[in-house]
Amino acid sequence: MVSTNYAPEHAGIGPYATQIAEHWAAVGHETHVLAGMPHYPSWTLDPAYAKVWRRTEERAGVVVHRRRHTVPPRQTALRRAAFEASVLAHGLVAPPTMARPHAVLAQMPSLAGGIIGARLAARWRVPYVPVVQDLMGAAAAQSGIAGGDRAAALAARAETYALRRAALVGVIHETFVDKVAAMGVDRGRIRLVPNWSHVTGPSAPRAETRQRLGWSEGETVVLHSGNMGLKQGLEVLVEAARRDPKTRVVLLGDGNQRAHLAELGAGIPNLEFMAPVGDDEFPDTLAAADVLAVTQRASVLDMSVPSKLTSYFAAGRPVVASVAAEGGTAHEVLRSGAGVLVPPEDPDALLAEIRRLGDDPAAAEALGAQGPRHVEAHLTRAAGLARIDALIEEALGGPST
Repeated sequence: MVSTNYAPEHAGIGPYATQIAEHWAAVGHETHVLAGMPHYPSWTLDPAYAKVWRRTEERAGVVVHRRRHTVPPRQTALRRAAFEASVLAHGLVAPPTMARPHAVLAQMPSLAGGIIGARLAARWRVPYVPVVQDLMGAAAAQSGIAGGDRAAALAARAETYALRRAALVGVIHETFVDKVAAMGVDRGRIRLVPNWSHVTGPSAPRAETRQRLGWSEGETVVLHSGNMGLKQGLEVLVEAARRDPKTRVVLLGDGNQRAHLAELGAGIPNLEFMAPVGDDEFPDTLAAADVLAVTQRASVLDMSVPSKLTSYFAAGRPVVASVAAEGGTAHEVLRSGAGVLVPPEDPDALLAEIRRLGDDPAAAEALGAQGPRHVEAHLTRAAGLARIDALIEEALGGPST
């Protein structure tokens, strides 16, 4: 596997890459991962790797080959290009030393990872299978990153290079299919491999967790978890907190926009920033909120589906999605039955829905209860890993799905 993101990263793509690789190792496959240095979602290098240039380590039976790269604390097109270029250069100059594998899988929000995977597979003459988690060309155009228009064209060319060389292409959502096909990939080689809920359900009583976190029973708590980046458009939650002192808005996690959001929200007493919590605390923290929020800029349509959604559904709380109605995120929220949509970048509309759910606990409970049902029916880890296994098996010449 080639995946820039890997454990100990606990948000975004890292947990999925980790669980796939550890699953392969657990069933007896010799499994190697070419990964970057842990840095996400804070976009700061994990201090444990501060002086590391290259390292090979074993985690849960998986051999992980790490290569140094830049870690831009702020996102611009130029800085993102430097990040990808450093991942690409180091991965190609110092590929893993290992026996010839049966196949190469690449996790692709990373353009560099996609190109490296394609090149390594060609060198070894084995099937190459990328899994598209985000569409980086579309992301550059839609996320609001400085210089995004120029970056979009370059990113699209890199994606096209990587995807056209694949035996099969996995996509995590059906809204990606048209985009991938437009890059010249035959639709007959595209397979749907949705992500799964990589966290367990909550275990502690909600009241107990709220007391530990300092959230009173009388206040409505809306929580956003995960990356605080440009595409999330989290300013809408800061403004919602400013407009309604009775609603506690909690931003849990980290990201390159955290400092900007903290500055924007300075002096708002009901706006709370929480550092990332451990895997053991995470499900209970989500479940302790009254409402779970997913937000995106209005321009974000078909470039990503937030990985946080699978965790939100498992928590059993209602989801309010401030996103474009025609995008993949909106489709997934509505399909789950566990959430509602409001127009993106509209703090008044967001607040109105939060207040409605806060004032009607029975309706909130009924809506939230659909999430675990959706997970059990469609998003279990076993089902997700089976889809990945089937993708690899087919690429190796086994049965088609």
